[in-house]
Amino acid sequence: MNRGTLVVGAGLAGSLTAVYLARRGFRVRVLERRGDPRAPGVKEEGRSINLGLSQRGIVALREVGLLERLAPLTVPMRGRAVHLPDGTLRFQPYGLAEDQILHSVLRHDLNVALVDEAERLGVGFSWGQRVTAVDRTKPAVTTDDQTVHTADLVVGADGAFSAVRTHLGRGLRMDLHQEFLEWGYKELLIPVGDDGKPRTELRALHVWPGDEGLIVAHPNADGSLTATVFLPFEGGHGFAGLTEPQRVREFFARRFPDTLTLIPDVVEQFLAHPPASLVTVRTAPWHATTEDGRGVVLIGDAAHAVYPFFGQGMNAAFEDCSVLDRCLAAHPHDLPMALAEFENSRRPHTNVLAELSKRNFVELRDKLRSPLFTVRKKVDLALNRLFPNAWVPLYTLIAHTTVPYGEALARARRQDRLLGGVTAALTGAALAGLTHRSRARGS
Repeated sequence: MNRGTLVVGAGLAGSLTAVYLARRGFRVRVLERRGDPRAPGVKEEGRSINLGLSQRGIVALREVGLLERLAPLTVPMRGRAVHLPDGTLRFQPYGLAEDQILHSVLRHDLNVALVDEAERLGVGFSWGQRVTAVDRTKPAVTTDDQTVHTADLVVGADGAFSAVRTHLGRGLRMDLHQEFLEWGYKELLIPVGDDGKPRTELRALHVWPGDEGLIVAHPNADGSLTATVFLPFEGGHGFAGLTEPQRVREFFARRFPDTLTLIPDVVEQFLAHPPASLVTVRTAPWHATTEDGRGVVLIGDAAHAVYPFFGQGMNAAFEDCSVLDRCLAAHPHDLPMALAEFENSRRPHTNVLAELSKRNFVELRDKLRSPLFTVRKKVDLALNRLFPNAWVPLYTLIAHTTVPYGEALARARRQDRLLGGVTAALTGAALAGLTHRSRARGS
């Protein structure tokens, strides 16, 4: 197969797509509006959330032979280290098996590795090329220097605010739903200590829950941690109200007191950058084809951006790349069929992921502090230990398997109904026993 392909976007999804396509024999060129991430001094800081690589992403990287090569860049996270207001830590393991962990990796490091691998396979990259038009009938892509690039396949991997998606939908009955969270985020660095050692437990995802704010911190290979602060945009305790150094210090001292020790310059870092937005995107269709068998397809955030609170944005995008590759393998001479199969097999499940990601925001923000929530998690793990094949927690299904998202949710709901029925039966039996004993004493 020697089809010409244009990939728009050299981020994580675009560069991994390019690797897959090059391995399958496509001639691939990638267009990217930004500069080369490998250039001196270029790093995505302050505007990007650190990444937790889980099973779906692991499978994709293993398929293209990159997993072992990337291992030195990652830090294993074996569970959540929950920071409570009194300064104590509560550890919540992700699972029971040794491999039920996440791997923290810097977006920049992963992106550079993927670009390097794509170039090694013969992929060409054109940096500083902004897409101004897409003609799905050819298909063709026009860039801001007025160059028209034609191809057999155009892949839109240009993120949540995709230009390819915008142009693809013109003249089509295309659905597009964008939902912005009323909270935004900023990134802070928890540096290594003066002794060169981590300031806190490194092999965990650190979480500071709270109804007025949320912090999530990923460990880095150099012993530092990248903390993402989530706050409402509006209000006195939101980004709009926290613009003065004294107010910022008072807020962190009251809500997240141990951060003042972990991040000595927390005030300066917090005020150094504007907050970024969080958006969910759902769209349909994801693809369009021509009568002569050419096509345009969306992948990753361009097709299904989600909030980061389930840690599945990158992993879902990487799974897209793997599924698209399988569809192309199944229909090597029928590109329209391959693209249709890709969309049909993925879109229902990424819609489910969008809802799960929104729901997990509430879990991280509000429920982690609850003793009842902690007990439920322990019950989930205990049942998983007793019945490893019959009972699998939802988080385990999402993060540590490749069960499609919709099927994972359906299974978890069945388990919840079963657990609710058992709990009701036990409660009823206990109440009946109390009533019987009370009557016996009365007689």
